[in-house]
Amino acid sequence: MNVLKTTWLAAVLLAWTSLAQAADLTIEITRGSDRATPIAVVPFADGESLPQDIARIVADDLERSGYFEPLAREAMFDRPASSEEVRFGEWSALDVRYLVVGRVSREADGVRIAYELMDVSGQRRLLGETVTAGGDELRGAAHYISDQVFEAITDIRGAFSTRIAYVTSRGIGDSAAYALHIADADGRNSQQVLASDQPIMSPAWSPDGTKLAYVSFETERPAIYVQELASGRRAKVTAFEGLNSAPAWSPDGRRLAMSLSKDGQPDIYLMTLDSRELRRVTRNPGIDTEPAWAPDGRSLLFTSDRSGGPQIYRHDLRSGEEERLTFTGSYNARARVAPDGETIFLIHRGGNGFQVARQDLANDRLVTLTQTGNAESPSVAPNGTMVIFATQQGGNGVLGGVSADGRASFRLPAAQGDVREPAWSPFLQ
Repeated sequence: MNVLKTTWLAAVLLAWTSLAQAADLTIEITRGSDRATPIAVVPFADGESLPQDIARIVADDLERSGYFEPLAREAMFDRPASSEEVRFGEWSALDVRYLVVGRVSREADGVRIAYELMDVSGQRRLLGETVTAGGDELRGAAHYISDQVFEAITDIRGAFSTRIAYVTSRGIGDSAAYALHIADADGRNSQQVLASDQPIMSPAWSPDGTKLAYVSFETERPAIYVQELASGRRAKVTAFEGLNSAPAWSPDGRRLAMSLSKDGQPDIYLMTLDSRELRRVTRNPGIDTEPAWAPDGRSLLFTSDRSGGPQIYRHDLRSGEEERLTFTGSYNARARVAPDGETIFLIHRGGNGFQVARQDLANDRLVTLTQTGNAESPSVAPNGTMVIFATQQGGNGVLGGVSADGRASFRLPAAQGDVREPAWSPFLQ
């Protein structure tokens, strides 16, 4: 039995109990993929009495990924709870490729969830497991099941149990209120990390998921802070004259890349966090900002206007050599590197405004993924399958998401105010 309470679920929940509760974001699927694999997630037997519909959460996770198209519940003529009850011919007639079934029961140590994944065409069981979770851990348990199902079918690690950070704002002018939040990857279970009457920008997760770096204007000029999520302890790591912006953690968590203008025009710097030793990386009359690490830690990508407009460049940290990476169009900025290091996601301005785009580093081919016209601040899921970004809907700032191939998309609006500056966490276990 996989007892989530004693593995990662309880640890994560305990680490965040000191954070103030905030309003959740609500997922809106805006476009499904035409290549999505048909799957059915049958309502789990005896699950109606639970405060969370585990099967619904699993189906929503899989649909949001763009890889799967869950069958509507009203189209299910049968509701098996175990592999022994599955009649494969009926599901094959519905063009279902995979089937998830399960049963829940209340035990002394929490809620026991037994689930199975079936290959309909092969008429065989691919996965079966029992997990136990407390009553307040049911969403986490559902995301865990989604991760296992996703990986069993795609051979890609699921990222549904990860988190996102984002900034909200309410009001205007002197009455504006800002807050930094973290939430589940689907926008639920939101927790407030920091509240301020001054802007908060550029949250960035540490590689182990225990800290956030961000920019705060609480002293009326930008400064970079690092905050521990479990304790709430925070430290100001830079407060130089001028710009202090865009912190980015090194893959080993020992350094922060950032953009500082303390010596004139904004340049990229590296800070070793233990010693606070600072190293200047770029030296150019242009504006260099928005650093992003390559997964191997050997190079940095950044945005520079040294060619006349914003473009993406790469700096080799060993040789010091720099090269321009983007040439399509006059505006390419805010690059984020896919986990495999072979692709970057960025903001590209074309005929339809500012969009999230993907560029293959091997052939330099750039493909636009979104259709919003005002996208900003992309952040990549740790498995490379999705990108979350900020955009506009009805005059309000919302979060959007798009699959890495651009075929599926969703939005995460807040009930009130604007949502901006998303950052996807690393894997949390």
